[in-house]
Parts: sequence; C-alpha cells; structure tokens
Amino acid sequence: MTSVDETAVSGGASIELPWSRFVALGDSFTEGVGDPDADSPGGLRGWADRFAEVLASYDDDFSYANLAVRGRLIQQISDEQIGVALDLRPDLISICAGGNDVIRPGSDPDEVAARLDAAVTRLKESGATVILFTGVDTAFQPVFRTIRGKVAIFNENVRKVALKHDCIVVDQWAIEELQDPRYWADDRLHLNALGHHTIARTALDALGVPHHLTPLNPPLQPLHTWRAARKEDVVWAREYLVPWVIRRIKHVSSGDGITAKRPVPEYVNGSRRSSE
Repeated sequence: MTSVDETAVSGGASIELPWSRFVALGDSFTEGVGDPDADSPGGLRGWADRFAEVLASYDDDFSYANLAVRGRLIQQISDEQIGVALDLRPDLISICAGGNDVIRPGSDPDEVAARLDAAVTRLKESGATVILFTGVDTAFQPVFRTIRGKVAIFNENVRKVALKHDCIVVDQWAIEELQDPRYWADDRLHLNALGHHTIARTALDALGVPHHLTPLNPPLQPLHTWRAARKEDVVWAREYLVPWVIRRIKHVSSGDGITAKRPVPEYVNGSRRSSE
C-alpha cells in the first residue's frame, strides 16, 4: 500500500507524492452527479475532481482522467472502463463499483463482491495504487434502510478485497456527516457539493496526503412539521423515486447516451492540456 511519508510531512520537508497520473472509475458517485459546476467538464465537479485538484497542487505535471458514467453496474464498469484505464498507464486508480448492483432487489452482495475482486485483480496487475470505497450507512434514509444489512455485508467484502490486494479503503460507512440529509442532493441518492467535499477530504486522509479541505458546516434547515415533511416525501417520490423504478422496469439506465467527462488524462491546473 502506497501512501505519503508522514515523517517527512511532520518534519516540514517538501513533499513529493508518489503519484503522477490518477484515473477514476465508477458510476454517478465518481462522475460527480449531485455536484453541478458549469466550469467543470460535463457540468459536474464531484469528489474526484476535488481530490485531483489537491494532488495536482503538489506536481504541475500531475494528470487526471475520469471514466465514470452514471448508472453503470459493476460488470459494465469492468467491461467498459478497466481496459481504457489501464491503457492510460495510471499509477493511482480509484474504483467505486457495486452500489447500483447492491440496491437492486434480489442482488447478492457476495456475488457483487466477487466481481469487484476480479476487477481489482486486473487493476493491481498494473502496479498502481488502488482506492476502494465502502457503501454509505443507509440507516438515515427510510427508502434504503431495508437494505442496510446487505450494504454492510458488501462492505465487509470490500474490506476483504482491499486486504487481499493491498488497497486503500475510503470508509464511507464511518463518515458521520453522511447521516445528515444536508450533505445529500434533492434526489436523496447522490451527494451534493458538501458531500463530495467530504469524500475528497476523506480520500486524501486515507492516502495520508496533507490538504486544506476542512470540515464544512452546512446551513441549518428550518424545522418541518410532520405534514410538511410528508408533502416533501410525496414530491420526492414523484420526481425521483417513480422515474427510478420505471427505469428499472424498462431496463434502461440514467447513463444511456452519457460518455465519460474526462476520457483522457489532463493537467488539472492551468490550461488543462491533454497529456501524452
């Protein structure tokens, strides 16, 4: 497992990170859905962009590609993104995959984890440092609370895969802020800017990279009456839950027709020139 030399950091010496090219794989979480930014590729920023910006502050030649596409299942990520990623010759790879599989009725978290293990096996053959993610504790979300046990099983399997392949783990289950609805977008499924900032900070901490992404204090929300809260639930179900269910029935994906927002490595700062 590769990380920053903490002795050098604490001693005040200049820090040279061991990574020069980062490639992010996954679904909507890594694409940055929920964190709109008109100045970012694809109109989304997200945790991976924020994470890469910090790493790039240590090295002007640091480059970053993001192959994630919303709605992708783990096998699709393996089939569509891993080969492309390896061709880019990264030394740092993140893969967050399996969440869309686990939340589907009847899915088996052990089977999903086996696919993750196969994916990580391929990625580790490149010699790159690989970052994995556990799922979020869904206790705070009534709609997904029923699958909390299945997510917990998947998370234990993620940790097992990480131990087997010597990977870094970003433990979303342990992030208390993510139990706060203020860190989530209106669809209650994707993180908002606060949530993505929190993930970027946690991922940097997992790598041992010094940074200035401090915890944020979200604005307080007004107290709702029971009636007002139920009205919001009805609106949410109509605008987000029902369309999601219909897509599942029709076997279509929110990512149909969507392409990766950063398909080739780019310098994160400055002119964002395509790297060779």
